Amino acid sequence: MAFEDLLEDPVIQKYLHELVGPTGMPVAAAPPDGEVTDEELAQELGLELNDVRRALFILYENDLASYRRLRDEDSGWLTYLWTFEYEKIPENLQEEMYRLLDALEEREEYERLHEFYLCDICSIRFEFSEAMDCGFECPECGSPLSSMENDHLVEAMITRIDELQAELNVNP
Repeated sequence: MAFEDLLEDPVIQKYLHELVGPTGMPVAAAPPDGEVTDEELAQELGLELNDVRRALFILYENDLASYRRLRDEDSGWLTYLWTFEYEKIPENLQEEMYRLLDALEEREEYERLHEFYLCDICSIRFEFSEAMDCGFECPECGSPLSSMENDHLVEAMITRIDELQAELNVNP
């Protein structure tokens, strides 16, 4: 996938937005070619310097940007020159999908192996042992707790797990 196509992909746009948030999105959405300073980016994009630096640091933490430091010989000030490395985005997204798959598998097992009770008034959910400890009455409002079926939730998780496994080409 070409670099320009990468930035037009809605999944990648959403990924970048989740990383840097709305204030950092102008920085992430239009990376310049070559090296650039945070001050140049702030001026070019009309953003606060701290917002630009925050976005750059988040991109750096996610291996999507790197920097090199230059020390001004006269003043001793450090200048950071930033380079965007978005070719790693597909790999990062795949890692996120594996993390999601693991989390869904754990949650599905938890949901399948536990019995739950619900307060219909407060919408608080309790595991069997918690419900038993409070005498099957809601500790908030005193209403009786009712048995809660979560088969639909487990089925939805299994469906999503199957989809992720197929997308990642993982055998169950």
